[in-house]
Amino acid sequence: MKIILREDVPKLGKSGELLTVKDGFARNYLLPKKLAVIANASNVRQLEHEKAVIALHQRKLKNSAEVLADRLSHVTLQVTRKVGEQGRLYGSVTSLDIADALAAKGFDIERRFIHLPEPIKTAGSFDIELRLHKDVRAQIKLNVVDEA
Repeated sequence: MKIILREDVPKLGKSGELLTVKDGFARNYLLPKKLAVIANASNVRQLEHEKAVIALHQRKLKNSAEVLADRLSHVTLQVTRKVGEQGRLYGSVTSLDIADALAAKGFDIERRFIHLPEPIKTAGSFDIELRLHKDVRAQIKLNVVDEA
C-alpha cells in the first residue's frame, strides 16, 4: 500500500515522504493513529502544495535572517558587571543578559538563538555567535567591563 507520512515515524521515514508499506501495517497502525494517509491523487497533490508553501516560507525566513545577520555584524555590546580579583566577575553574563543588551539596542533576538557554550565569568572582549537560522549565523562583539 502506498502512503504519505504525516509525522516522522522512527525506522520508517520522515513527515511528507511517499512510501510503500505492507497493507496490514498501514491499516492497523499508521492510518488509525493518523501517522499517514493513503497516497491517492488528491493527497499527493496536497502534499506537493504543502511542500511548496513550506519551502517558500523557509526561503523568506532565511532571507530575513540574512538581513538581520548583516545588521548585527556591526553591533558591539557593552555589559557592566562588578569585577573582583584577577578580572573575575561576581556572577556571570548569560544569554539572557546578552538578549537584554540587544533589546536595548533595538534588536529583538530570542535568547535561544544566542550560542554561549558557558556563561562568561571574566571581564574582557568576546565574540558571541548568534544562530538566527539553521544556515545563517552572525557574530557580535561583547565587552564585559567593570562598573566602577
